[in-house]
Amino acid sequence: MRNPFIYIMSLLLGIAITLSGCGNQTLPSTDKYSSNLENPIVQQAIAIPVYKRREIISSPEEAKQLLIDGNLRFTSGKPLSKDLSSTRRVDLMKNGQHPFAVILSCSDSRVPPELLFDQALGDLFVVRVAGNVVSPVELGSVEYAVEHLKTPLIVVLGHEECGAVTAAVQGGETNGSIGAIMNKIKPSVDQAKAMGLTGKDVIEMSTELNMQNAQRDIAKSQTIKEGLEVNKVKIISIKYDLDEGILKFIDE
Repeated sequence: MRNPFIYIMSLLLGIAITLSGCGNQTLPSTDKYSSNLENPIVQQAIAIPVYKRREIISSPEEAKQLLIDGNLRFTSGKPLSKDLSSTRRVDLMKNGQHPFAVILSCSDSRVPPELLFDQALGDLFVVRVAGNVVSPVELGSVEYAVEHLKTPLIVVLGHEECGAVTAAVQGGETNGSIGAIMNKIKPSVDQAKAMGLTGKDVIEMSTELNMQNAQRDIAKSQTIKEGLEVNKVKIISIKYDLDEGILKFIDE
């Protein structure tokens, strides 16, 4: 039978040896840690400046560049920190909003404008509707942003594999008020099919033509025309790539 005293002493001796070995372990060198700082993921985790807009953007070109820069951060996985504090919310409430872009976007849950453009509270005035179509209701929202908030850039934001456009291409019966959306998209589908396109090509071309039609519908507004004539407002169409996350300016 094992002697309990000898067993306990052996166990304590083993623990002491293990602990002494741990005490001799070396910490990572400063040089090694410094080189690790070059890792983009580590850089992102260490310090990201708080993104808080202070100036009011009035130039359409500057507004467009802010969207491009934000999308580059989004696609590279380096979004800036956002000030979501009560202080920021109170500031927006007291001093009002000054969004630099109004985004007429498809309602698709995979296309959230604030995220894919990496913008914060008060930066974007977003109007969302399936198929990014323009009816008097959507147009009224765009006009409000331009006329009352002095927003310099209007963006029609569509995306690849749009469900609303696909449904319009495939045809068939629609229930409820969905038909109103299909009717807005159908002229673009007819135009794409007249080009001899089929399959996915007709869907993607219909998507782009539908965005351009929405852009033209917005430009017909007298409120928007006044801004366009003096170069205080610009309208652009952007197509969003779902898997790559990049932007395509289809009117350039």
